[in-house]
Amino acid sequence: MGMERFIQEFRNDRAWLPDWLVSCGVMAVAFLLGLAIQRFGFRFLTRLVESRDLFWRSLVSRTRRPMRLAILTWTLSLGATIAPLSSDQAEVIRHLLLLGFIIVVGWMAKIALHVWMIVYLRRFKLDTEDNLLARTHVTQSRIAERIASFMIVAITIAATLMTFPAVQQYGVSLLASAGVAGIVLGLALQPVLKNIFAGIQLAITQPIRIDDALIVEGEWGNVEEITSTYVVVKLWDWRRMILPLSYFIETPFQNWTRDSSELIGTVMIYLDYSVPVNAVRRKVEEIAATSKLWDRRVVAVQVTDFRENVMEIRILVSASNAPRTFDLRCEVREKIIDFIQREYSASLPRVRAEGTASAVRTAAGKAVRHGTLQS
Repeated sequence: MGMERFIQEFRNDRAWLPDWLVSCGVMAVAFLLGLAIQRFGFRFLTRLVESRDLFWRSLVSRTRRPMRLAILTWTLSLGATIAPLSSDQAEVIRHLLLLGFIIVVGWMAKIALHVWMIVYLRRFKLDTEDNLLARTHVTQSRIAERIASFMIVAITIAATLMTFPAVQQYGVSLLASAGVAGIVLGLALQPVLKNIFAGIQLAITQPIRIDDALIVEGEWGNVEEITSTYVVVKLWDWRRMILPLSYFIETPFQNWTRDSSELIGTVMIYLDYSVPVNAVRRKVEEIAATSKLWDRRVVAVQVTDFRENVMEIRILVSASNAPRTFDLRCEVREKIIDFIQREYSASLPRVRAEGTASAVRTAAGKAVRHGTLQS
């Protein structure tokens, strides 16, 4: 009753002014009042959460704009109640304010989700040697966040559209013909829905995680980012390969760090049969022992095959992750080549040619006759 009496007295006192001028003045005052409330309210909340944890501080700092929109929506709704608006004008303003309220709710929900996810993931470190647990939580959380964000945006858009009578009628007609509409909508949104369900499956089964070392399409790289629709793989030469989420559900690929980051690297060398294998083995063990890249777990030298002119020697060395394994393999190659060149240079791979004395004399005679004819 008090508010209604105040509104009636306000209108009676200013009956001599045009309605449009009063309405513009009231809405302008409501707008300025909203800005002032937001400014002082934000300062108050900032001081209030200074001693609180990171979640509340981040939430207040990131919700400055949606808070402004929410306060303006409230003050403008009060102004629309006081201003002498016509029924059509009041209906338009109420509709706009309702849209603003729906957008604020969706915006605040999305920000709160993002801030909570950042705070939650701060406890996991990806730059440690054994980061399997961290990569698991980061991957699940980021996929879940993107799916939830997509759902928040979709619900917000649907709620705003349903405020229009024409869209409401269309929605009712869709429900009336749900069978045909469902088929058409499913076909139209098949790529989007396919990636959404692939994202849910990736979050649950986790064939890939953030920072996993993969071989995809014949390229080696690390998973840099997982979005709601695609995966970014950072290749070894800093190129980026963009793949849809469904690729990792439908296509075979190699994951070198599925269960752990440790890897065994392979180095293949081909040497003459005269090279002593034990000497090569001792040198490889020495190289591994003095290397900062070796994790002290696996080092082995084996003759794995005999060829026509050379023997195949396989060297195995282990390291804590894929980049260190690659660098360790290169280090072993360089140092073992240097060792062979210095100690057994005569035993490098060669092509042997043997013949009888008569065959040699015959070949020499042919060469002499050929030279005589040319001269």
